[in-house]
Amino acid sequence: MTQTVKARVIEILAEQAGMDVTDIRMEDTLEDLGLDSLGLVESIFAIEEAFDISVPFNANEPGKSEFDISSVAAIIAAVEGLVSRKAA
Repeated sequence: MTQTVKARVIEILAEQAGMDVTDIRMEDTLEDLGLDSLGLVESIFAIEEAFDISVPFNANEPGKSEFDISSVAAIIAAVEGLVSRKAA
């Protein structure tokens, strides 16, 4: 993989939010990015496809998910964990 997990996740979130990657900050929330529930689901599908992983996320109960979506940094950390577990 030529891109880092961080760069690819930021790229996906920026694309879904209609933003430039340089405008994405690590502390941004999905609300800061203007991503609604549909944008979140589309982002998760794109992340799953990009990294060939399964994200443990229930769109019907996002607060009960073990996948942390509280900030861009949290999403990146969660994806890095899933990618590491897949590689192990």
